[in-house]
Amino acid sequence: MTSSVFLDINVWLALSSRDHRHFETAWAWYKRLPPRTSLLFCRFTQLGLLRLLTTRAAMGQGTLTQAQAWQAYDRWIEFGGAEFAEEKAGIELRFRNHSNSSEVSPKEWADAYLAAFSEAAGITLVTFDRALAGKVKGAAVLG
Repeated sequence: MTSSVFLDINVWLALSSRDHRHFETAWAWYKRLPPRTSLLFCRFTQLGLLRLLTTRAAMGQGTLTQAQAWQAYDRWIEFGGAEFAEEKAGIELRFRNHSNSSEVSPKEWADAYLAAFSEAAGITLVTFDRALAGKVKGAAVLG
């Protein structure tokens, strides 16, 4: 039986960079996954990982070129059990529901989208962010 989990950008980055402060935690979790578990990217997490892998402030000496970042992404798809997942029907309404606040908070857009994607696809969101996990039923928090 195949199962799927949806990773937020920071989990993808931790799994992709030995220099990330959560690398060990992320890899310990990854190694415990049942066989044939699919790790899912959406367009937002794909772009986020590619952007951060090429950002010196995030990667320091390990900063990658765009070509190298694509290679890192491709390794996840080819060898790491990752897949790219398209948006499911109904995500727009869920996204609007999660982002229909009277607060002024630019960070909430990303969290609202990740929560909506997870819910619309019916998959578990895996994150280091307890606040984000609190917005998604059944989310898993690492660390």
